[in-house]
Amino acid sequence: MTATREAGAMGIAQGNATTTGKAHFAVLDGLRGTAALMVVLFHIQGITVLWQGDKVILHHAPLAVDFFFALSGFVIGYAYDDRWGKMGVDDFFRLRLVRLHPLVILGVLLGFASYLLDPWGAPEQAIALSRLLVALVMGLALIPTWPLPSRWTDTHPLNGPCWSLLQEYLGNIAYALVLRHWSTRALGVLAMVSGAGLAASGVALGSLDQGSYWETLWMAPVRLCFPFVTGLWLYRLRARLPQVRLGWPTLSVIMVVAMLLPIWPEVGGIKLNGVYEAACVILLFPAIIVAGCHSQAGPVVGWLVRACGRLSYPIYITHFPFLYVWMNYVAKAHPSPTRMAVIGVGLVPLLIAVAWLADVAWDRPIRGWLGRRLGGRR
Repeated sequence: MTATREAGAMGIAQGNATTTGKAHFAVLDGLRGTAALMVVLFHIQGITVLWQGDKVILHHAPLAVDFFFALSGFVIGYAYDDRWGKMGVDDFFRLRLVRLHPLVILGVLLGFASYLLDPWGAPEQAIALSRLLVALVMGLALIPTWPLPSRWTDTHPLNGPCWSLLQEYLGNIAYALVLRHWSTRALGVLAMVSGAGLAASGVALGSLDQGSYWETLWMAPVRLCFPFVTGLWLYRLRARLPQVRLGWPTLSVIMVVAMLLPIWPEVGGIKLNGVYEAACVILLFPAIIVAGCHSQAGPVVGWLVRACGRLSYPIYITHFPFLYVWMNYVAKAHPSPTRMAVIGVGLVPLLIAVAWLADVAWDRPIRGWLGRRLGGRR
């Protein structure tokens, strides 16, 4: 099979190369955007109902993080498996820092500003500046810090989603130091063992929406291990995977429906919600990745898929500082349902615009400068 035909069979966009010279898996990029948007909508809508469980719509949207981990494992294998020898461990870490950390810094700075400037944050957020500066410094380094008032018990109180970026870094470290050396069979065994642990945790807790709080910090690496390893394993097996082609719209609908289903009850002492969410991560998400890596976007939706992929990380890492203010406004100003609906809907294009600005005015210029300064590709 020629390189062009193989790329087409794998659903790789030929005209959309990365800065490493490799083409994108266009549909997988678009699915990352779908998942990121589900997280944003979940947070906006959940805040409007003050997280009353029966009123939340996208109950299972937090599983988007597990989908991100699985995609990351697959894409890391694609981007770097064939570069070792020409690239050392220090080069890999530098490349990943350049790719990920500029937006981490921006997200934390936005969270710091929203904590200081939130007009509805007082009196809870009127704390000593030294305490806030400690949280800022630790947040910029992705180090968990003690909770701040009105930020629940988040491990990263200035920008809650940073907890998952810390896990992303840990996954990258594990890949560079250990997993890249493992055989496909060994990765499969680790995937099965970690999947069993994930399923057991989901059944015990009744939900996989854990790991971002201090009380459940232990769940963060549990949620990382199975999807990340499985994504890498699926990449290694890519030539033997069923070539199912469903396309980005169909796969997005499947993902949205999975996240829209209601909370499952406990029956006979079994927490069915934990069973369902574990099944999504262990069975559904790998199947979506398999179908997505073989699917092509086509010319009609190609631009939308590229836009979704490009904005997925910026919108995920920048949206929550604005929603902290939204949360305090809803809790203290008690707006009417109509006003909440109007503002909530308006937040969506606002956050997309912020993500676009973060991408074009912050992330890409900084990564370009760092790439030139440090040498090598981004």
